[in-house]
Amino acid sequence: MVLVLLIGLNLWQQYKWENWCEQVNPIFYQLIRENQGRITPVDLAIRGNFPGTSAKRYLDSKATEFGTSFTETVGDNQTYYFITASILGDILDSSEPAKKNTTSLGGKNAYALVAPPLTTPIDEVGEEEVGIKKTLTQQLAFGSLLQSELAKRLNVYSSTIYKRRNDPDFAEWSRSRDPDGIAWSFSRKTKDFFPVD
Repeated sequence: MVLVLLIGLNLWQQYKWENWCEQVNPIFYQLIRENQGRITPVDLAIRGNFPGTSAKRYLDSKATEFGTSFTETVGDNQTYYFITASILGDILDSSEPAKKNTTSLGGKNAYALVAPPLTTPIDEVGEEEVGIKKTLTQQLAFGSLLQSELAKRLNVYSSTIYKRRNDPDFAEWSRSRDPDGIAWSFSRKTKDFFPVD
């Protein structure tokens, strides 16, 4: 009799958990989109207005479900990285030496040159490099770079930019890697990187 009662209680708790998870899923997916796959239990608990222990248990179950095993621990706070197709695309883009960036516009592909990092002073370069420098200047006149473009400029992987973009010392770190000594900052709203004045 007690065994049947314990099994019934366990099934009821599992049913309640699954219903709760169904209500949290839209919040979780929205946070994943907003933060490009990076999420902490605190982020989820604040957005959903529920206890941190529930948020951590939920994220642990999602990490198991999606095979996310990499977590970064700072103190007691863990950061979970859920790789989406767009993040994976940025990582793959950064590993290819291609100089074209394709964007779909109304069913047609538009190509834009992405300037590689310049390490040679402008006086010592040929006409081709000067053309690249002009292209970069035109991009900066527009005001921002995408994550994959900044990664190429700083000569690092796109995933490195992704992981460091919210660090307090990101501007100084990017300045130290930028061939022209430009510091960069990340806009959460537009998901672009802008030069710091």
